[in-house]
Amino acid sequence: MTRKYFGTDGIRGHVGQFPITPDFMLRLGWAAGMAFRKQGKSRILIGKDTRISGYMFESALQAGLSAAGADILLLGPMPTPAIAYLTRTFHADAGIVISASHNPHHDNGIKFFSGRGTKLPDEVELMIEELLDAPMTVVDSAHLGKASRINDAAGRYIEFCKSSVPSSTDFSGLKLVLDCAHGATYKVAPSVFRELGAEVLVTAAEPDGLNINAGVGSTHMGHLQKAVIEQGADLGIAFDGDGDRVLMVDHTGTVVDGDELLYIIATDLQERDCLPGGVVGTLMSNLGLELALKACGIPFARAGVGDRYVVAEMLERDWVLGGENSGHVICAQHTTTGDAIIAALQVLLALRRRGQSLARERLAWHKCPQVLINVRFSGDLDPVNHPDVRAACDQVTESMAGRGRVLLRKSGTEPLVRVMVEGDDEALVRAHAEHLARIVGEICS
Repeated sequence: MTRKYFGTDGIRGHVGQFPITPDFMLRLGWAAGMAFRKQGKSRILIGKDTRISGYMFESALQAGLSAAGADILLLGPMPTPAIAYLTRTFHADAGIVISASHNPHHDNGIKFFSGRGTKLPDEVELMIEELLDAPMTVVDSAHLGKASRINDAAGRYIEFCKSSVPSSTDFSGLKLVLDCAHGATYKVAPSVFRELGAEVLVTAAEPDGLNINAGVGSTHMGHLQKAVIEQGADLGIAFDGDGDRVLMVDHTGTVVDGDELLYIIATDLQERDCLPGGVVGTLMSNLGLELALKACGIPFARAGVGDRYVVAEMLERDWVLGGENSGHVICAQHTTTGDAIIAALQVLLALRRRGQSLARERLAWHKCPQVLINVRFSGDLDPVNHPDVRAACDQVTESMAGRGRVLLRKSGTEPLVRVMVEGDDEALVRAHAEHLARIVGEICS
């Protein structure tokens, strides 16, 4: 069944434009409450990031849930992975996150977690969608849901993050700069790293409802690069607005992406005999990561783009580590979803064990040059599966003899075909990408 409202990561859009409106959120709260009530469930957590519209949507969701007879536990501003964790520990039936992640303040969205802290099963999302189009009712007043606030949510999550490293962990002597993106990590992240002994300098941790992700955070790394160099820090850690993505900056100001962080964590786990199976990446993970892991004897598998698909592939294979180059890193031995703070802790732990700097560790493998060309098309044409295009892709792939790869995919938001080629030789990669883009362009013209 085609989804009407839910995308791959919940419901997201521009505040004030359907469906990101108060009246829709009221109905969404009611539909979610009814969906879980049908399953005999009626206790739901709500958390949010720091954007100003979160207060409005929190109230609307709360009213809808109450009308359906669901009790509500309010967390206030908390990272998305914290909401997943607290949904589990409070034995709630679902968790709701009000956030648009790395988007600017004028966007917002809704994500759901199941009672196990995982993304909702497809059948539950479809049930909510069906209820959204049904007439809204209200339970008898004696059965309306009650709302209460969890006042110690931050402390609980801080202790959970610290429990992901050995109790003997001491980051004394390590000077860090944290970029909290004026987002959901602004309170908890500094506490976690300070309580583990690090010297912590904090930037972008003064949210005003409008400055979330504004020139800061994991999608705007220049701010952190400058701060690390000016402060003479050992490294910097950048979170996104809702705290499920992390990127780093080494002491030279060089950005270290999700692929590089995955490699550091994976090889450390392997050295400690704590890596069952291998690592899950995505179609966009750099070929160099795959080749480097292979050289270490670590299997690598690719999932579709999006942490939802990474987690599904990890569960299918019973592996504990996966992620995206954008900074979603899932450490399933500790938590159920991408968690920026926990992923950062695993990297720091690996560096401390090895006695190495982040700058040294990021050089352990070579990133393959990657060229991406967008080709516009129109109508219902499917150039990706055209026989001439497929034949050309096969020819290029064969010519690279296992030292390169080709990826063609249609954009999910624009009429574009994304032609991506990567391999060892940058000049050859570019030539192959331009050749394939010309063929796609001829098909589309």
